[in-house]
Amino acid sequence: MRACAGLLSIALACAAGVPDARSAEPAAGASAAVPASSALPRIVVAFANEPGNAPGPAGSTGRRYGGDGYRVSQSAAQRAARVASEYALREVASWPIRELEMHCVVYEIVSGRPAADVLAALARDPRVVLAEPLHEFHTLTAPPSGASQPGASQPGASPYNDPLYDLQTSLPTLGVPDAHHRARGAGVRIALIDTAVDTHHPDLAGRIVRSRSFIGANRGAGGSQRHGTAMAGIIAAVANNNIGIVGIAPLAQLEVFEACWQLEPDSDAAACNTFTLAKALAAALESGLPLVNLSVTGPSDPLLSALIETGSRRGVVFVGAVDAGSDFPAGVPGVIGAAGSESAVPPGALAAPARHVLTLRPGGQYDFESGSSVAAAEVTGVIALLMSATPVRLGSEAIVSLLKPAPTAASVTAADTEVVNAAAALARLDLGRRQACSAVRGGAGVAAGCAALAGRTLDGL
Repeated sequence: MRACAGLLSIALACAAGVPDARSAEPAAGASAAVPASSALPRIVVAFANEPGNAPGPAGSTGRRYGGDGYRVSQSAAQRAARVASEYALREVASWPIRELEMHCVVYEIVSGRPAADVLAALARDPRVVLAEPLHEFHTLTAPPSGASQPGASQPGASPYNDPLYDLQTSLPTLGVPDAHHRARGAGVRIALIDTAVDTHHPDLAGRIVRSRSFIGANRGAGGSQRHGTAMAGIIAAVANNNIGIVGIAPLAQLEVFEACWQLEPDSDAAACNTFTLAKALAAALESGLPLVNLSVTGPSDPLLSALIETGSRRGVVFVGAVDAGSDFPAGVPGVIGAAGSESAVPPGALAAPARHVLTLRPGGQYDFESGSSVAAAEVTGVIALLMSATPVRLGSEAIVSLLKPAPTAASVTAADTEVVNAAAALARLDLGRRQACSAVRGGAGVAAGCAALAGRTLDGL
């Protein structure tokens, strides 16, 4: 689905202390935040940052520390300084990435030399692990159109007391009400890498367990909470609280990693860059969260791809918005891409309703959203339901097989349409576990899982 038209040019920012209620990354070990704009081209260069080096000699300057205790070695700092001198670069911001054992630096090219030439030379420099442009990324939502919004009540008694549930026509399409008899996301923690979120919204009470900022002083326009709050509501708005709407996984918990900023006061359009997203991704991996939502899109990015591939090898599941012509994040191997079902869905992507989906606005408000960002949040919520329904950790391939089963000659039910269906996926999950239990009946290997299945253990219901 195409992005919202009229996006402004992306501003650039990096992390520094933020004096507000959100937790900001400590500035120790990192240089000052990237200014909001610059006429000079900027690049990202990474150097090997060997862990466990012996302490420097007495009287030396020692090593700098990142906010999480991961240190920048003297050798990495020296290489960065020499490269800056030799290539006429000015350091703007820097940060050590534990997950990749790299020291990452944002430079400005002050010589006037074309960025492509500088990057080509750096790619041949043995001191450099990675060199790339400071890429720009954006969210994928559009404001409500002037057309009337869907609002017909669903047949039968409502399973929820949330007064706006009848306007959430996407939930029955996704099989969420039926799925909630089986699972509601309890015990699953989700990393939401986005703008900030209105943690005081009454429909998110108890759902946000932590919020960390990686964008420094660039707070953006309008408080930079619209897009993140909207995605958080789709995923995990509280159910049956006599307020507002129902989230797809209303018992899941969210950790917010603020890497994007709002571009206009009354718009969902938001932007992020390589550096802010890298910091947020690394922090999410260090937190050990099993599920990451990326409702953003942009060009292929080697640094961000390396972080996602590292997480995928550990079993972390990533969900990303799909946008025509953009390779990140859905083009990274292992990422589950999500697109709106109202348009042609790219091969390999999962489909979810993405037009006029009711969700949250900051300040206790509600509104409709459209775009691939919405589809990614919906798929993330459905995956949280699957994760909460089994003691076995599900990887990306297993999840895709549950949500988008391979075509067979058997008759296809309404639950097996191209749109993701949570209830059908849970039924497949239970069927697969029953078959596995039958195959190994009497064995100890899956005893706990089989016992839970036999008792139809529900996640907090």
